[in-house]
Amino acid sequence: MGKMAATAVVPGLGSCDFSDLREIKKQLLSVAERSRERGLQHSGKWASELAFALDPLPLSELPAAPALTEEDARDLDAYTLAKSYFDLKEYDRAAYFLRGCKSQKAYFLYMYSRYLSGEKKKDDETVDSLGPLEKGQVKNEALRELRVELSKKHKAQELDGFGLYLYGVVLRKLDLVKEAIDVFVEAAHVLPLHWGAWLELCNLITDKEMLKCLSLPDTWMKEFFLAHIYTELQLIEEALQKYQSLIDAGFSKSTYIISQIAVAYHNIRDIDKALSIFNELRKQDPYRIENMDTFSNLLYVRSMKPELSYLAHNLCEIDKYRVETCCVIGNYYSLRSQHEKAALYFQRALKLNPRYLGAWTLMGHEYMEMKNTSAAIQAYRHAIEVNKRDYRAWYGLGQTYEILKMPFYCLYYYRRAHQLRPNDSRMLVALGECYEKLNQLVEAKKCYWRAYAVGDVEKMALVKLAKLHEQLNESEQAAQCYIKYIQDIYSCGEIVEHLEVSTAFRYLAQYYFKCKLWDEASACAQKCCAFNDTREEGKALLRQILQLRNQGETSSTELSAPFFLPASLSSNNTPTRRVSPLNLSSVTP
Repeated sequence: MGKMAATAVVPGLGSCDFSDLREIKKQLLSVAERSRERGLQHSGKWASELAFALDPLPLSELPAAPALTEEDARDLDAYTLAKSYFDLKEYDRAAYFLRGCKSQKAYFLYMYSRYLSGEKKKDDETVDSLGPLEKGQVKNEALRELRVELSKKHKAQELDGFGLYLYGVVLRKLDLVKEAIDVFVEAAHVLPLHWGAWLELCNLITDKEMLKCLSLPDTWMKEFFLAHIYTELQLIEEALQKYQSLIDAGFSKSTYIISQIAVAYHNIRDIDKALSIFNELRKQDPYRIENMDTFSNLLYVRSMKPELSYLAHNLCEIDKYRVETCCVIGNYYSLRSQHEKAALYFQRALKLNPRYLGAWTLMGHEYMEMKNTSAAIQAYRHAIEVNKRDYRAWYGLGQTYEILKMPFYCLYYYRRAHQLRPNDSRMLVALGECYEKLNQLVEAKKCYWRAYAVGDVEKMALVKLAKLHEQLNESEQAAQCYIKYIQDIYSCGEIVEHLEVSTAFRYLAQYYFKCKLWDEASACAQKCCAFNDTREEGKALLRQILQLRNQGETSSTELSAPFFLPASLSSNNTPTRRVSPLNLSSVTP
C-alpha cells in the first residue's frame, strides 16, 4: 500500500534489529534536529526523549550536521528569518517570506506555516463564535489549496518524508482517509525515523485486520508503532509484550515507554498497577504534564481526594493553560460533586484544544451527572468524531439513551462499545439489559453469561442471569446462578455486602423449601435473617420448616438440588460493606 517516493530510504534502518544502540541514538539525534528545523516540535521531543534514554555518545561519534545544497544556501536568509517568525506563531508572516523558496526544508516550512495559519484561524473562530458544544461548520480554508499544490509535487515525486507527512495530514483533514493512509505509509518508508507520520497512521487504523493489510517498512521504529497501535486497539497483552521487549532491548530508562505501559494498565482497569507506575514516572519526570489526565482518572476512580488535589495544584504551578491540567482540575471538582465547575474546566480544555478526546468524554459524563442529556449526547458525539475507537463515548451515548428510554438506540451504541472492548463485562451487562428490555431474552442470557465468563467487574451478571431464569420458570438454572453469585461474593478478599446477596439467599431458601431439602432451606433462611429486607421472610420460613419437621415430614432424597453453603459461611460472616454499583462517573476515561 503506497508507492515508494524517489527520495532514498535512510541507511541503517533496514531491520528491526536493536543490537547497535549507538547507531540508533545517532539516528534519533539526527531526526530530532531535522524535526525541530521544520517546526515539528512534538516529533522532535519524542526522538529527543528516546535518545536521552540511551547512553551518551563520545564526541567522535556525534552525528554531523547535514551538508547544505546550493538551494539550501540560496534560501538560508529567508529560512532563518521565517523560522524566527514561525517560532513566535506568526505563521502568515513566515509563509510570506518563504514564498518562492525551492529547498526541501524551506518549502516544507512554507507549506506548514500556511497549514498552521489556517488551523489557528479555524480554532479561533470556533471558540469565539460557537462555544465548545456547538456543531460549527468552520473549516480550514487553506486545506484545498495546499492539497492541490502538494498533489502536484507528489505526482512529480518531489516530496521528501516530511513533505509526504504534511500531504497526508492535509488529506486526513479533508476526510480522504484511504488516500491519507497510502501517503502516511509512503512517508514511513521514505523517512522511517519521523514519529509524526507513524502517529498519524495510528489514528487512522480502526482494527487489527486493517493493520495487517499495511505494507510497513521493516525497521526498529515499526516496533514502537506496533506497541502504540496495540494499546490504541485495546490489544493490551500484545502491547505490553512489545513494550517489555523494547525495555529489554535497552530502552529501560525511557519515560515514554513507562508512561505507555501505565496507560495500557489503565485501559485494562488494573488500577493498582497503573497507579504504581504513574507514581514511579512522577519521580523520574516530576514536571511532566503529558498523560497526567489519565493518572487523575485513576485517582478519581479510587476516590483519592488528597492525591488528586495535590496533582491538580502541582500541575497548576507548572502550567495552568495545558489541556491535561484543565482535565485534572475538572476531575478534582467532579470527585467533589461540583459538576458545574468540572464541566467548566473541561470546556476550558476544549478551548485550548478542540480535538482533545478525553475532555469531550469527561464533559459528557459531567452533563450526565447534571441530567443535561442533550448536552451529554453532543459531547459524546464530538468525542466519537475525534476518535471512533473511544469506547467510553459509545458507552456514554448508550447510557444517555437508556435514561431517555430508547432501547433500540442504546443497543446500537452498546454494541459499538462492546466491539471495541469485547472483554469488558460492563459493556456486556449493559447489552444484556438492553436485550431484556426488548424482550430478546435468549440474547440477554448470552450477554450475562459472557460477562460472567470474562470476569464480572461489578458482580451483577449472575444475579441478572438468575432473575432471567426465574422469569422463565427455569428454577434449577436460577438456583445455580445464585449459588455461583454467593460463592463469588464471599470468596472476595474482604467480606462485602452486595445489594443482591439477600435476594439470592431468599430465592435459594424458597427453592430448597420446595425441594423439601430442609437442612439447606434452613441454612439459607438463617442467612436471610441477617438482612433487614429479608429478615421477616427468613423467620417465617424457619417456623414453617420446624412445623413440617414436627409433623414428621422427611427431607426429600429423590430431588438432587444443588447445594453450596461451605462451612466458612457461618452466621458471624455477615456482610459489612456495600460495593457501590456502577455509576456514570466511574466509567474510566
